[in-house]
Amino acid sequence: MHYPDIDPIIFSLGPLAVRWYGLAYLAAFAVCWWLGTVRAKRPGSGWTAEAVSDVVFYGALGAVLGGRMGYVFFYGFEQFLRDPVWLIRIWDGGMSFHGGLLGALAGLYWFGRKTGRTFFQVSDFVAPLVPLGLGFGRLGNFANTELPGRATESVFGLIYPCTADAIRTINPLCTGEWEAFARHPSPLYQAFTEGLVLFTLVWLVSSRPQPAGLVSGVFLIGYGGLRFLTEFLRQPDSHLGFIAFQWLTMGQLLSLPMIIIGIIFVSHARSKSRTG
Repeated sequence: MHYPDIDPIIFSLGPLAVRWYGLAYLAAFAVCWWLGTVRAKRPGSGWTAEAVSDVVFYGALGAVLGGRMGYVFFYGFEQFLRDPVWLIRIWDGGMSFHGGLLGALAGLYWFGRKTGRTFFQVSDFVAPLVPLGLGFGRLGNFANTELPGRATESVFGLIYPCTADAIRTINPLCTGEWEAFARHPSPLYQAFTEGLVLFTLVWLVSSRPQPAGLVSGVFLIGYGGLRFLTEFLRQPDSHLGFIAFQWLTMGQLLSLPMIIIGIIFVSHARSKSRTG
């Protein structure tokens, strides 16, 4: 099966181009806001519609700024040294989830300080809202022909076009219209796991009262573990390759601290609930 012919630009109005990737980000923030308003209506939630709008704004701002900085420093530091202005040229593309997470956490902490909430009061409320937005982001990657997977003979494999920038980067010998083999559509795998599977897990855990930090910990463990596994099907960045052991990718390396911190959060929350 061949990769579908998707134009990354939905429509253009003069110099303004509306892209699927940008729409995916807008959809991600919109679904976070909508789910937040649903959760805020629960009895005793302690949240209002205005507070939900504010926390989504702070988190979104941190995610965008952190995502760009994370991509530049984690995946393109050498290019940054050659061209420091590249950091602010966000229209050139390049966002990192792990950098976005750090930025979003900073935004949530800032929001908590301004509203008199503890960090876990904010993060435990926001964690269930995030996964579906991550899924939309991965669909945006797919529409952009980004993050192609490794070669496969699986029935799920797609034959990618040689015209895609991501393919030309990892396979300079691709000179025809299509590659001669199929690849895993890794953005779709990650849209399903990081989006739907993680959302179901965290939403169900958060549907009952939990000790502070447990929901946040489940999110970190869930995302880190699922990302670690799906990275085995995703082609490593050509300029980075494998970081260690001939199999560890940058995405896996950055996911390990998430898993460890998530386990600490869950263990601490459970121990406090037993002693409290």
